[in-house]
Amino acid sequence: MAEKRIRVIVAKPGLDGHDRGAKVVARALRDAGFEVIYTGLRQTPEQIVEAALSEDVNVVALSLLSGAHNTLFPKIVELLKEKGMGDVLVIGGGVIPDADIPGLKEAGVAAVFTPGTPTGDIVKFINENVK
Repeated sequence: MAEKRIRVIVAKPGLDGHDRGAKVVARALRDAGFEVIYTGLRQTPEQIVEAALSEDVNVVALSLLSGAHNTLFPKIVELLKEKGMGDVLVIGGGVIPDADIPGLKEAGVAAVFTPGTPTGDIVKFINENVK
């Protein structure tokens, strides 16, 4: 039987209208052999979690540039847990101040990748951390 490919949802929560970085990451993940679902712009946490549930993903990759990461990322982690998806790996990226990263990790975000992170680092992290 073929090994099940890692399924990743790339999502843009909130009002952030810029998705170039998310698309670059989505393409890199796809090129690395993952199945990638891109939700598009301006998704609510509820929409992202519903998509994660219906697509049966292993990873939720959040991209945010608007500054609302301290609210939106933990909300998504919380909703995933409520839906029985607490084992889904949640990672974040975007313009996120270093000072905010420890709080995001405490809230359940496994890793935060800031601008300039090589996409290979993201691929490696996912491969090493998906259950």
